[in-house]
Amino acid sequence: MAKTKEQKAVIIDKIEKAIKDGASSVFVHFTKVTVAEESAMRRALRGSGVSYFVAKKTLIRRALDKLGLGHDLPLGGEVAIASGGGEDVTAAARLVHEFGKKLVDPFDAQKASKLSILGGVFEGKLMNQAMMQEIAMIPGMPALRGMFANIINSPIQRFAIALGEVAKIKN
Repeated sequence: MAKTKEQKAVIIDKIEKAIKDGASSVFVHFTKVTVAEESAMRRALRGSGVSYFVAKKTLIRRALDKLGLGHDLPLGGEVAIASGGGEDVTAAARLVHEFGKKLVDPFDAQKASKLSILGGVFEGKLMNQAMMQEIAMIPGMPALRGMFANIINSPIQRFAIALGEVAKIKN
């Protein structure tokens, strides 16, 4: 059933709010995703503070125009928006990318993913697919903090090992 102009305006406002308020937003192409797979993905995304909803491409383009971002992204097929992430700005892209790796079509000879990133909005700028894939590869904040602590601790640890070796030689 066709939507009225008022219903479309509400959807455009919802998309606009999600893009504006979210730390980052990812446009996701999905195909042949089962209800169980999508429910599990939505639960995991919601647990990380990321909202996920499906919208028509024309309404997404209108919302992007309303935000002044343009719409030069190739939005093809079924499109959903994953938005949010709170403190972790890469959460939406990273989680969608991880689910894309898990959800592979078993009947596809090329083992293509059922989910793929089409692009997105990151820090108020429209990003293409390649840029959003790079953002999706950035580890989460806990992993980054662990890496940073390891870098800070490394010289101290090496110094302690060197002192231990010197002590062995002296004794």
